[in-house]
Amino acid sequence: MSPDSNPYRKDFPILARRVHDKPLVYFDNANTAQKPTAVIEAVDRFYRETNANVARAVHSLGEAATSAYEGARDKLARFINANTRDEVIFTGGTTQAINTVAYSYALPRLQPGDEILVTTMEHHANIVPWQLVAARAGAKVIPAPITPSGELIVEEFVARLNPRVKLAGVTHVSNVLGTINPVRELAKACRARGIPLLVDGSQAAPHLPVDVQALGCDFYALTGHKLFGPTGTGLLWARRELLAAMPPFFGGGEMIRTVSFDGTTFADPPHRFEAGTPNIAGFVGLGAAVDYVNRVGLDTIGAMERELGAYMTDALKSVPGLRLFGEAKEKAAVFSFLIDGVHAHDLATLLDHEGVAVRSGHHCAHPLMQFYGVPATARASLAFYNTREEIDFFVAAIARVRKLLG
Repeated sequence: MSPDSNPYRKDFPILARRVHDKPLVYFDNANTAQKPTAVIEAVDRFYRETNANVARAVHSLGEAATSAYEGARDKLARFINANTRDEVIFTGGTTQAINTVAYSYALPRLQPGDEILVTTMEHHANIVPWQLVAARAGAKVIPAPITPSGELIVEEFVARLNPRVKLAGVTHVSNVLGTINPVRELAKACRARGIPLLVDGSQAAPHLPVDVQALGCDFYALTGHKLFGPTGTGLLWARRELLAAMPPFFGGGEMIRTVSFDGTTFADPPHRFEAGTPNIAGFVGLGAAVDYVNRVGLDTIGAMERELGAYMTDALKSVPGLRLFGEAKEKAAVFSFLIDGVHAHDLATLLDHEGVAVRSGHHCAHPLMQFYGVPATARASLAFYNTREEIDFFVAAIARVRKLLG
């Protein structure tokens, strides 16, 4: 496939630019995805034609802004197959979503000696919030182990679901390893023990169909900027009965029913959890991103990325001295690696001079780096708008970089 034969590349204007006078090869999609013209134009159009605050005005612009903003909620509810739109809370991203659950759901319920179960492969966003509330309650966060190939040891996860565990958290797709976790199986085990399960869907939503009802989890978080939408957007989905029993995390405007100095009563979910003026244009853009993904089709996206992922796996395994982290049977197109004698940061810096954008560092996954005994890796992560030719160029660029480093 030549770059021009991928019909979707033309939808992403940034892919046509050059970096250091080389064609851009963007392999940092697990960090943030590029935006299609449809999203860019939706945000631009909102500010040009509709800009007003939501839920605060009866004038035409205010009503149009509210309609566009709440219309995005409807799109996202359908996108994840929520039972009702009122189960979808808009957040600034997955991190805010998980913090909301940590402080509104977990903290009021935790007691000394309680536990929160996560996995060794979690992003810091699904570790640190739990540690913060656990420290306040005298509880602790415990990890479930993984195999050297990067797969969750499911029986060990289940074995740790003891009566002390009050909540479990798992990433749907690892941002470092690409591992696709068996969320349905984990949710079934949690449900049998009355333990709520939160799923970090940041890396899953742009690549896999997400059906929260079929998954059987209790909370699901995703971030908009990985879903080809604007930064500063995301959502928390939770079962309606859980939301109804949760106090608000943030206080302020629009999350109330009545306010007096004698006390305040709060709005029903989801607005109870959406204090203050939101990123209105961002959510309009996220709604446009969902429309775009639906037009392309997640089945199409998945098939293209599986083909690219297989090609990338073979290409990387042909590179002498390359160590690949994460070879799970069920895996997304995310590739963390090291090359003998080359620091990950040096590799990423020199690849940038070849026009290739990859990530380097701990990827907000210190415990996982400690598991593998390395301080950092380089990471190349693909999207459906990437091509085989870009992979070939990437592998050739690695060879040129190695020669430069001696």
